[in-house]
Amino acid sequence: MQLIAFYILSTIVVLSALFVIAARNPVHSVLWLICAFFTSAGLLVLIGAEFLAMLLVVVYVGAVAVLFLFVVMMLDVDFVELKQGFLNYLPAGALVALALLAEIGVVAAAATFGGGASFDPKPDAATNAQALSKVLYTDYLLLFQMSGIVLLVAMMGAIVLTLRARAKVKRQDIAKQTGRKRKDAVELKDVRPGQGI
Repeated sequence: MQLIAFYILSTIVVLSALFVIAARNPVHSVLWLICAFFTSAGLLVLIGAEFLAMLLVVVYVGAVAVLFLFVVMMLDVDFVELKQGFLNYLPAGALVALALLAEIGVVAAAATFGGGASFDPKPDAATNAQALSKVLYTDYLLLFQMSGIVLLVAMMGAIVLTLRARAKVKRQDIAKQTGRKRKDAVELKDVRPGQGI
């Protein structure tokens, strides 16, 4: 059962990767990329690495692919022309959704009735996450900390490169706001009856 599920999922991954490149519509390309990530997560579940599968879905499908989709939406694409054929693509979209649901069923059936993985994905640990953290925080602690420092420096560099001082942009002055006196902020008006301010 696991071998059949592996062949089905790996075929879908390869076809999705090809459609990412071959799709003329950039939105369709991102959606095929999400399908490839989702199916790769199914392959990770088949080998018993459910924690990595969850990370792949949360990080790549939930963050990276959505970021790609936002970038594609910011491009100058004529979406009026793309929306004209929406109803024509509805059956294909429903078919892809059913294929993703079928993948979930195949992976669940293979994990339940397949007899387990041929190797132990969690040696001397209760769960997959515990085995991964045990290796990560003991054997590779220095590399893990160094990669965190590299990511921190990259984030700071991106902020420094994109932060520009513009002359006509209003900036918030915290000291001026907190040091404001009541007489500077409130003005009393004596309104006569029947007249406005």
